[in-house]
Amino acid sequence: MTTRGQDIVSLIRRQIEEFGGELSLVDVGTVVQVGDGIASIQGLQGVRSNELLDFGNNIMGLALNLESDLVGAAILGDPNAVKEGDRVRSTGQIIEVPVGDALVGRVVDPLGRPLDGKGPVVTTTTHPVERVAPNVVIRKSVDTPVQTGIKAIDAMIPIGRGQRELIIGDRSTGKTAIALDAIINQKGGDLICIYVAIGQKQGKVAQVVGTLEENGAMAHTIVVNAGASDPAPMQYIAPYAGCAMAEAFMEQGKDTLIVYDDLTKHAWAYRQMSLLLRRPAGREAYPGDIFYLHSRLLERAARLDQEHGGGSMTALPIIETQAGDVSAYIPTNVISITDGQIYLEPELFNFGIRPAVNVGLSVSRVGGAAQTRAIRRVAGRLRLDLAQYRELATFAQFGTADLDAATRAQLARGQLATEVLKQGQYKPLSMEQEVIVLFAVNAGLMGDIPLPRCAAFEEQLLRYMSSTHPEIGQAIAQSRDLNQETETKLTQAINEFKATFATQGS
Repeated sequence: MTTRGQDIVSLIRRQIEEFGGELSLVDVGTVVQVGDGIASIQGLQGVRSNELLDFGNNIMGLALNLESDLVGAAILGDPNAVKEGDRVRSTGQIIEVPVGDALVGRVVDPLGRPLDGKGPVVTTTTHPVERVAPNVVIRKSVDTPVQTGIKAIDAMIPIGRGQRELIIGDRSTGKTAIALDAIINQKGGDLICIYVAIGQKQGKVAQVVGTLEENGAMAHTIVVNAGASDPAPMQYIAPYAGCAMAEAFMEQGKDTLIVYDDLTKHAWAYRQMSLLLRRPAGREAYPGDIFYLHSRLLERAARLDQEHGGGSMTALPIIETQAGDVSAYIPTNVISITDGQIYLEPELFNFGIRPAVNVGLSVSRVGGAAQTRAIRRVAGRLRLDLAQYRELATFAQFGTADLDAATRAQLARGQLATEVLKQGQYKPLSMEQEVIVLFAVNAGLMGDIPLPRCAAFEEQLLRYMSSTHPEIGQAIAQSRDLNQETETKLTQAINEFKATFATQGS
């Protein structure tokens, strides 16, 4: 047989062997209208909600509106690169994000693509962005604290693992600072933290990343960034993407903390998309499902029982109010979903009381269940003293000469508590340090310290305790309680220090 004949035979044989290969059908549509990051597509008959669409040129889209003859899709990328008449292919894939340990320490976009210039994120596992929240049967009650390192919060508004605690306040009142303190305080611990920046300026996000790196917190943190210049669809999926990353760790039995900064801008992005998709508008032009937007996100925060790994996800959503209006639409929605709120007041912030926590309006619906016994013992009277002080302070400003001794003592206790709860930014304290300081206040051992010197007293006391009596702090940290013997030693040590502090101050 000639060479040519052999070639023909081998070709026929190969075609016979390959006959019966699977055929794949691809759903293809055509862009009929595009504008403001939203494309209307004709011809995609089998597409599903939240399915990824391929516009070509490495641009993806997200199917949101499924109508009888049109599909409304959000463009995840440069909207100017898509034009009328372009071919669109369905991928058959519901939107997913990469998850796993490879993301820890990285800055990524909502699709898991790196933004920090440290090379690709190498992970083979993905999770769907949208998932149904864990049901009530597999949840466990919240009883383990998330130590934020902030005295005012750990003592009066405790946060537990699996809780959803809202941080709410006007612009520039220290909302992000509280969330970052909580992340920084987990250094060396077992909590994996995720910070989701939604609609923030790139400069602010760079500042946050820089702060976390300076304090050694990026080693246990993932930053998901959908900046102010990113399209609304990217801002919309950012918190769900961060939540999916946290869920992957939770299902492995690990504890996670996720910060959504902030959900006000998330609601704005969703409103923009909904109006462009021609969805009916309701109150303040938000669509009818704006409550569901945040409830299905925050309900995914939970503490699982031991049969399901025992992991947890703690959520700290942030909401920015306008002129202190907590009764606006989005703030009331999120307040009703969460397990309490930390309300930051501009007046307190401007008076130099930082963190500017309003004790009257702030609450944790988990309460003492999420506190260690040591903190619970020393923080019992603190909230009451502060609440009574705030009431009396209004009358006391007209003069204290006519007030009786009991009222003056109450005012003095409140002023001291207010002064002690002030704390510098990015200076979280350990649990035993908080117990020592709050014990000194509660036991009346700081009653004779002048208010302007309280900060110096606290700083030097903690230094003295760690160098001279480290065993007391170690005993509190190990037992997480404050027994009679430890209280006696602590009182004695503080009195010893006061003698030297008085000498230094004279």
